Amino acid sequence: MITRFLLQNMDKRGGIFLAILLGLAVLVPLSNLLLPVGSPFHVPTSTMSLWGKYLCYALLAVSLDLVWGYCGILSLGHGAFFALGGYAMGMYLMRQIGSRGVYGNPILPDFMVFLNWQELPWYWWGFSSFPFAMLMVLAVPGLLAFVFGWFAFRSRVTGVYLSIITQALTYALLLAFFRNDMGFGGNNGLTDFKDIIGYNIQADGTRAALFSATAILLALSLLIASAIVRSKFGKVLVGVRDAESRTRFLGYRVEHFKLFTFVVSAMMAGIAGALYVPQVGIINPGEFAPANSIEVVIWTAVGGRSTLIGPIIGAIMVNGGKTIFTGLFPEFWLFALGGLFVAVTLFLPKGIVGTIGQYIGKRKPSSSDTPPAKREDGVDAEIQPAE
Repeated sequence: MITRFLLQNMDKRGGIFLAILLGLAVLVPLSNLLLPVGSPFHVPTSTMSLWGKYLCYALLAVSLDLVWGYCGILSLGHGAFFALGGYAMGMYLMRQIGSRGVYGNPILPDFMVFLNWQELPWYWWGFSSFPFAMLMVLAVPGLLAFVFGWFAFRSRVTGVYLSIITQALTYALLLAFFRNDMGFGGNNGLTDFKDIIGYNIQADGTRAALFSATAILLALSLLIASAIVRSKFGKVLVGVRDAESRTRFLGYRVEHFKLFTFVVSAMMAGIAGALYVPQVGIINPGEFAPANSIEVVIWTAVGGRSTLIGPIIGAIMVNGGKTIFTGLFPEFWLFALGGLFVAVTLFLPKGIVGTIGQYIGKRKPSSSDTPPAKREDGVDAEIQPAE
């Protein structure tokens, strides 16, 4: 029943994109594991991991588009939810190291031994269990979003003020996680991972499984987001975005709609962070940097806000361009990124996907373009007024 509901709320374009993601989830790992290295269709492990990272960014962009594109909440702190999900996964991976660390302590991670910690902090309890860690990947970002949204939306904080508060939130977390006494590795973060659910994290098979999981969860998140925005609930969200005061006047509890969407979006961002960490191999406080959250806004704007598919394309294109550009002119990347955002704002305000959709819509013949019907004698038939 749930699957039928989700699929019924997916349009044709989204269905095609969903099929592409599921195809990538199968074909890319198979080409990496089964085809020989010399084959032109072989995908190297490094390339697969790089594209896995891009798909994590795409999932983060979809989560932002859900709140910004359809609810009008411009969050400049979505990187905080991404980083919290990453830290939850990183804590699990650190517990899996056990006695194989540099100091050989079966309980305490290496950085705690180095800092003379005597016992494991209470908030690390349970992270030796994979199901518990995955629960925290959802619960921690979701709880933070719920508490933050409860106070912000009930106070009717909107617009630029809400954006500034979200940016302040992620900056406060950045400063907190940089402290060694927080118990999260300080500025070095969490790294040197060994295993995930018993498998070597560096093995090709594990890398292939992580890529597949990322593509599948991105497809599932796209399906859920599409079901939300195309339902009656989604129509109210659009009303909140376009005319919040009128929507409230009609009797809708606007803050409840905003809060639900914000929490779901934060949980999606947490999943993206959890998938990102094992593929990159590190999580540190730099992921909380406000500049990272601003980059997510740029990905979404470039691809096309309010399209769901656009942010995926924008995230992949911008980060792919970043990989190429920083290899040639690393010191000019931020200038290029800023110029890209300005250019999109001026010339493609609807983003790539939104502009293409608008162009296709203009080219479709309307009902007024259809020629008049002809009578049997070849004379154009006209509609006569009723007598």
